[in-house]
Amino acid sequence: MKIIVTDEVSPEGLALLTQEPRIQLDIRLGLKKDELLAVIGDYEAIITRSGTNVDKALLDAATKLKIVARAGVGIDNVDVDYASSKGVIVVNAPFGNTNSAAEHTMALLLSFCRNVTVANASLKAGEWKRAPFTGHELKGKIAGVIGIGKVGGRVATRLKAFECEVLACDPYISVKRAHDLGVKLVSHDEIYKNCDIITVHTPLNEETRGMIGPREFGLMKSGVIILNVARGGIIEEQAMLDNLNSGKVIGAAFDVWSEEPPATDTLKQLIAHKNLVVTPHLGANTFEAQVNVAIDVSREILNYLDDQPMENAVNIPRFDLALMDQMRPFLNLMSVMCDFGIQLVDENLEKVTFGFAGSIAHYDCSPLTVCGLSALLNRMVDQDVNMVNASLIAEQMGIVVEENKTTQSDAFSNVITLIIEAGGKKRTISGTLFEGAPRIVRLRDYTMDFSPEEHMLMLHYGDRPGMIGRIGTIMGQHDINIASMNLGRSQQKGEAMVILSLDSAVPEKVVEEIKSATEATFIKAVHMRVGACSRSCGCGV
Repeated sequence: MKIIVTDEVSPEGLALLTQEPRIQLDIRLGLKKDELLAVIGDYEAIITRSGTNVDKALLDAATKLKIVARAGVGIDNVDVDYASSKGVIVVNAPFGNTNSAAEHTMALLLSFCRNVTVANASLKAGEWKRAPFTGHELKGKIAGVIGIGKVGGRVATRLKAFECEVLACDPYISVKRAHDLGVKLVSHDEIYKNCDIITVHTPLNEETRGMIGPREFGLMKSGVIILNVARGGIIEEQAMLDNLNSGKVIGAAFDVWSEEPPATDTLKQLIAHKNLVVTPHLGANTFEAQVNVAIDVSREILNYLDDQPMENAVNIPRFDLALMDQMRPFLNLMSVMCDFGIQLVDENLEKVTFGFAGSIAHYDCSPLTVCGLSALLNRMVDQDVNMVNASLIAEQMGIVVEENKTTQSDAFSNVITLIIEAGGKKRTISGTLFEGAPRIVRLRDYTMDFSPEEHMLMLHYGDRPGMIGRIGTIMGQHDINIASMNLGRSQQKGEAMVILSLDSAVPEKVVEEIKSATEATFIKAVHMRVGACSRSCGCGV
């Protein structure tokens, strides 16, 4: 795999890749945009920080690209939607710099509260002044943390250690998580109305851009302290400047800006304000964090090479990591069922329904659904389909995708059912796991029990004496060995369904011969892919 590194990334963290014989790592820092576009087509992966804009132009030029690895948390310099449409996996390192960002938040807060920056400058200038630098204690203050994820949670813990009362707002965490952190979950408006200190720790997206503006500042109490060590643009900077000038906000600390480096008059005035402590986006700039994020993205690339689950892919649906070992066999089962089922369909797909029954239905099954969709589409289209772009491609093809779940299951503890609708017909397949191995237990209305093999033959015919013998005779005449057979019947002397597992493929002329001899109403040679999933699927099985 050829990988290009376009921004400054810790060599210590990249050592995992430089030591890997399957990888050619090219470090090309400072490339101009046209220079990067000229060479990116040779690479399968790109490792960046915030200095490279992975936009539509770059993604179009990167014809071999499989992975964009952002060595940091933010992905606002990556066009994730367009990357997804091209099947390119986007990974980041959301945990490598969490401690660094949390500590920097506290450093900025304490620097303002104790006048560290101005007192430092005064003393270095030869002055000895103390009264102008009287500060504020954190003890007893009400602190509001907006976004209580990995960084926000650590900030909340540190504020608690300084004896602050901590309120938190985050629609994506549970009450239990808040309880474990010792914080109280409240609404956004309650944060603004009640807190002496407000710090934001959310990603920058359409929901959070300009989240704190004139209305929100209007709700705040006088003398509030504001911090942003998350992303520039979450707090409206003109509103921030106005409220610093009016004295409504007694002080603030910013590490991030809507434009970096800052160039607008508003940002220049904001940075120059005497009551604002500023740093040039240093939240992740510790030696430890830089090594950690480089290690994290390097491991993700190795996971891709080794067909292992990618823990931090931002555009692949995935299970909670604690469930991954438990759910991996079901990804395998889903892929096998879909690879089998799609070969029974000759018409264009109209609708696919994925059903989950039993204890598996207690969990988020969307990764299973997308894995199955990827397996289906890979048999239908020329382009590579994986868990990144499967849903987009299905939508473009007009295929309706549905998912249903029930915790009730009669015969098995867990059952996955696939219903494929095409050409006005339905194909129904149900499968489960026996000792971790995939088994198909129902086809249409027939109870079956077989493990899909590489070469198979499926046929329907009128159930009458001598049919199995005719099939075996023809197979023997063509030197095709039958490894196993599974028979299902609708009723005695009704319609029979036979699944044969074979040691070799069945030529088309043999298929036609068997069809004629048995008067089969349906016959299909099936060739299963060796191994459950290909790397292009992206599920990590």
